[in-house]
Amino acid sequence: MSTVAVTDETFDAEVTNSDIPVVVDFWAEWCGPCKQIGPALEELASEYAGRIKIAKVDVDSNAGVAAQLGVRGIPALFIFKDGEVISNRAGAAPKAALQSWIDEAIA
Repeated sequence: MSTVAVTDETFDAEVTNSDIPVVVDFWAEWCGPCKQIGPALEELASEYAGRIKIAKVDVDSNAGVAAQLGVRGIPALFIFKDGEVISNRAGAAPKAALQSWIDEAIA
């Protein structure tokens, strides 16, 4: 399974109403650090398939949800569980650090 592209219109269906925890990556095409963590998030999406969904929201074309959550810089990562934010972090990080953050948040 790979990451899921989510828009302002599909956010509730894909994230808020998800049966499994969702990691949401707020990113943009022009953002270097966003591109840096992209491959790690794709790998994690495969490794966590069926247990955790990893969603990507392009803030340039979907600013609504980002504004609601107070995203000021990207990449910004949020973990949702049962429709609520349970953890968030900003900035790029190596795959191991992202995996550790996810594991701790959903434990």
